[in-house]
Amino acid sequence: MPVVRGKNIDPLYSAEMIAVRNVEMAEQIAKGPINDLLVIAVLKGSFIFAADLIRAMHTVGLAPEVEFITLSSYGTGTVSQGVKIIKDIDSDVHGRDVLLIDDILESGRTLRFAKELMLERGAKSVTIAVLLDKKVKRQTDLEADYVGFECPDYFVVGYGMDVAYAFRELPFVGVVTGDAE
Repeated sequence: MPVVRGKNIDPLYSAEMIAVRNVEMAEQIAKGPINDLLVIAVLKGSFIFAADLIRAMHTVGLAPEVEFITLSSYGTGTVSQGVKIIKDIDSDVHGRDVLLIDDILESGRTLRFAKELMLERGAKSVTIAVLLDKKVKRQTDLEADYVGFECPDYFVVGYGMDVAYAFRELPFVGVVTGDAE
């Protein structure tokens, strides 16, 4: 079990497993819709997954334009009551096929907001790719079109996902299991 910053981290999905799955997902994405494809990575957690998936898309012959959006859930206390745009995209999505990329689909509120926003702006279609799908946390009827892995109900870190801004750099997805001795 790797020890990072004094914490035991139990790998859930290895770097090798993720790399293979990224290519498989890119092949699925290449089947469409891909007319005038615009990829929008939802920051911050998706940045590593988005970069690797976009490179995998290149290897299967796709050449999408790439944008970034930063969204934040907000509300009082620990309960999210909505989503706000922190940093918007610059591109016009009207008439385009849009692929939203995010690290994890949990409640579904943030990705539902992003999908509805792109459709309201005139996107021809909006599909969703996520590295992890944690269905047990879902609070909407939203489903991802492309899923890397089904995620058990663990708090995961690594491969762009963090806890208090730590562990994003890990090349795998893992679970913090306690302090190292």
